[in-house]
Amino acid sequence: MKKSKKNRNEINFHNFVYILALFLFVGLALRCAYLGLSTEVDGINLQVFASKRTTRKDITSAKRGTIYDKNGKVLAQNVYSYTLIAYLSSNRGEGEYVKDKETTAEALATVIAMEKEEILRLLNKDSYQTEFSSAGRGLTELTKEKIVALNLDGIDFIEDQKRYYPNQDFLSYTLGYAKNKEDGSIVGEMGLELRYNEQLTGTDGYRIYQKDLRGYKIAGTYEEVRESIDGKDIYLTIDADIQLRVEEAVKEVSEKYNFEQINIMVAEAKTGKILAVSTSPSFNPNKRDIKNYLDPNISVAIEPGSTMKIFSYMAVMESGRYKGSETFKSGIYTTTDGTEIGDWDRKGWGDISYDKGFALSSNVGVVNLINKYLSREELLAFYQKLGFGEKTGIELANEAKGNLDFKYETEVLNAGFGQGIMTTSIQNIQALTSIANDGMLLKPYLVEKIVDAEGNVIHQGKKEELRRVASKETINQLKDLMEDVIQEGTGSPYQMEGYNIIAKTGTAQIASENGTGYLTGKNDVIRGFAGIYPKDNPDIIIYANVKRPSPESATPLVKLVKTVIENVSKIRNNTEEKEEEKLEVILSSYLNKNLEKTKESLEKENLNVEVIGTGEKIIAQYPGANTKVIRDSKVFILTDKKDGTLANLSGWSKKEIESYCKIASLSCQIEGVGYGKSMNQKVGTPLAEIDLLEVKLEKKFEGE
Repeated sequence: MKKSKKNRNEINFHNFVYILALFLFVGLALRCAYLGLSTEVDGINLQVFASKRTTRKDITSAKRGTIYDKNGKVLAQNVYSYTLIAYLSSNRGEGEYVKDKETTAEALATVIAMEKEEILRLLNKDSYQTEFSSAGRGLTELTKEKIVALNLDGIDFIEDQKRYYPNQDFLSYTLGYAKNKEDGSIVGEMGLELRYNEQLTGTDGYRIYQKDLRGYKIAGTYEEVRESIDGKDIYLTIDADIQLRVEEAVKEVSEKYNFEQINIMVAEAKTGKILAVSTSPSFNPNKRDIKNYLDPNISVAIEPGSTMKIFSYMAVMESGRYKGSETFKSGIYTTTDGTEIGDWDRKGWGDISYDKGFALSSNVGVVNLINKYLSREELLAFYQKLGFGEKTGIELANEAKGNLDFKYETEVLNAGFGQGIMTTSIQNIQALTSIANDGMLLKPYLVEKIVDAEGNVIHQGKKEELRRVASKETINQLKDLMEDVIQEGTGSPYQMEGYNIIAKTGTAQIASENGTGYLTGKNDVIRGFAGIYPKDNPDIIIYANVKRPSPESATPLVKLVKTVIENVSKIRNNTEEKEEEKLEVILSSYLNKNLEKTKESLEKENLNVEVIGTGEKIIAQYPGANTKVIRDSKVFILTDKKDGTLANLSGWSKKEIESYCKIASLSCQIEGVGYGKSMNQKVGTPLAEIDLLEVKLEKKFEGE
């Protein structure tokens, strides 16, 4: 009986095991069926999960487009850098990981800036791979090649691209900058890099394939490849040679003079192409040492000051009511509400003509013109016709519109001389194109062309005539007035022998930050220059300003503009003389030659000959032989009879006076700045009787 009971227990136990096994099998089968039929388990998409484990996607980064100047000189480009890595896991297979760590550390220490012991410490880490801190990042192509030449097992590189600006702080605000994001992409954040980020970026490519446990492609499996498409290249209207000269001139005045900021734009007069743009202080886009993120020439509007008189006078002329010879009383003008508007010299110059008022930059003159001949609506409409108060559409991000908010009498009159309204440098460049093109307003532009990766031009910049804003008669009259500004007005410091510059200068007060009134500090001003060169066949337009010069003179702006005009003229060879005339003349040696024949020859070259003595043979000259001089310059000749008399030095430049004294062997003392005003000796005094010649200089006109 006991044995039978034992058998029954064993049978029951076995049955239990069979049932349990069957239950587990059925459960497992159901689970497998569930897993096989379901697309998601425990919140995990099984297809995606499996794909990630067996599928690899390698990204091929597109190269960001390059930015060039008009002649193909690189201004912004991508450069490659490399991060050094070492594979440490033996699972990668023979030759695919660092096996001989001692030898590897010793070899790498000869190339990267890291001691052998530190490299060995990193190679002994218990990890799949390792990097080499800052010593192994940002490696150049040359350094990479040196490491590859070591032929070390398990050594590899991660390729990175970064944006590089080869000219450093050159055209910085215009180019802007692009930087690497965490995902390795390069994104424009300022200037052209921001404005054309989409076109420059391109499209990344990829390669999708099935991988084994080591990460290698499984032979014979499907592979999907999409080639990357590089970003588009952009060619600017900027001339790098001109830009360089402008940058050098800006740096020169920045080192020599004190001011808060100086800005300049140079445009091609007949097309509206922007040739150069510069600002100081600036920044290096490679370092991004930026203090002000707003482009001063594009994104910042300021009160233009008296340069606005160009367009106020133009408005009156176009109305048909302008009479340049008509006179007004200068000094102070009182509005109907009792507000006094004064000239920069509040004493005035008595009764003067409106033509003269333009040369002297009389606020009272332009106020009288507007009060008599223009309504608020007419003045506003004319400013708007020139493009003020609206964006020009220049190909840069964050362009400012400026402000033409004037309504009441005093506001309207103030607007006539550039106070109480806001304009940008690029708006002024656009408005000035109308003077260079006989009244036709052109749209300024910066992009010459955009070229895709296959070399196809997908955008071509071109001259764009916006509208006619003035007649040729008005423009000719205005150009004459702007010439007077340089020859005998407030712009006389900008005179350059042989260069027929026309311009208008301006001085604007700086508005108070609290929005009420203006700052009253002595140097709380912005000096401006709006000019065209040459007058008769305009080639370049310049708009420049300097903020808070100290002392408050326009000297740094004068130096900048004159240097730029001289250098740009040499590069563009845009002399205004006819083919048979020469702007520059190379002097020969005239020693022992006949005076009359030499004088006649020099005068044919449009040179002013100053003869010292009454002899017939030349014994000295200044400047010397092989010297280049500009047409209309003075050439000093000393004859063999040293019985010369003192010339009239009135109106002579300091350099001319010094040259005269040198060749005449006169002891000379010069005081002041500007041009010859008075002497301690009478004109015609025999030179032999003069022990010391004292000459006082004086500016033709003081600043506004």
